[in-house]
Amino acid sequence: MANPVENMEDAAVSRRTQPNPTVDPVLAGAFTADDRYDVWRPRGTTDWLLLNTVAGAGRVAAVDGADLISEPGDVAIIRPGVPHDYGTAAVRSGGPGSWSLQFVHFHPRTEWLGWLDWPQPLPGILRVQTSGETRRRIREALEAADIFGRSELRQATMFAVNAVEAALLWCTTSDPSAGLLDPRVLAAMEDMAGRLAQPITVADLARRAGLSPSRFAHLFTQQVGISPMRYLERQRMRLAGQLLDLTPRTVAEIARTVGFEDPLYFSSRFRAYAGMPPTAYRRRNAS
Repeated sequence: MANPVENMEDAAVSRRTQPNPTVDPVLAGAFTADDRYDVWRPRGTTDWLLLNTVAGAGRVAAVDGADLISEPGDVAIIRPGVPHDYGTAAVRSGGPGSWSLQFVHFHPRTEWLGWLDWPQPLPGILRVQTSGETRRRIREALEAADIFGRSELRQATMFAVNAVEAALLWCTTSDPSAGLLDPRVLAAMEDMAGRLAQPITVADLARRAGLSPSRFAHLFTQQVGISPMRYLERQRMRLAGQLLDLTPRTVAEIARTVGFEDPLYFSSRFRAYAGMPPTAYRRRNAS
């Protein structure tokens, strides 16, 4: 699907107008550039361009000449039609600079446009600042987009598009306008999702987050709107409902799968969640 990265984003050129890449529907890549790296496309492109800084620092300039410095964890997007003026940022000490980045040229799916209402520090240039687990997930998703983009798989393009979609979804968790989730809360939510069959306590989650139980519970409730244990039970009940609908497992088996040793207690909690006991829930759509 994609041409070699070097053909699209030449990392060792003097300042000159760069050719526009062919994007159908995504073109992803990654490289490390020295202080000679300088991209200039005065008319911009018809696609959106995402730049994720992995190490070092880059600069993204606006039409008025103002520079946005992109540091590790920063994800910038240049809108279609906005001039491309970006490259490796100068180092204050005067030594050679470098910029390790991941990039994606993409034509967004319609539903993505609602996710791209990011802060706009410069006209036509969007940015979110990420850290921790979110930063890692974005990097992994963009790596997958790059790998699939160069793959010979029959559905390589769709795999690459889906990887870009995952990266953008992770970016939205760091969008202040969408309500930022503390990385420790996000990590706790993922931890719970992966251990629904196991005993989980607030003290356990707090320890993993590096907080006291009371501080963790307050932070989680403040950001999510419900307590950690209520959130955990809701996730368990949602999985139980899926298992009741889609598998022939017994209620006792499902109870154990979602962390309840006592099927009767599980049934009472499920009834409080769904308004009916598990057996009635399973029969509700039966002909």
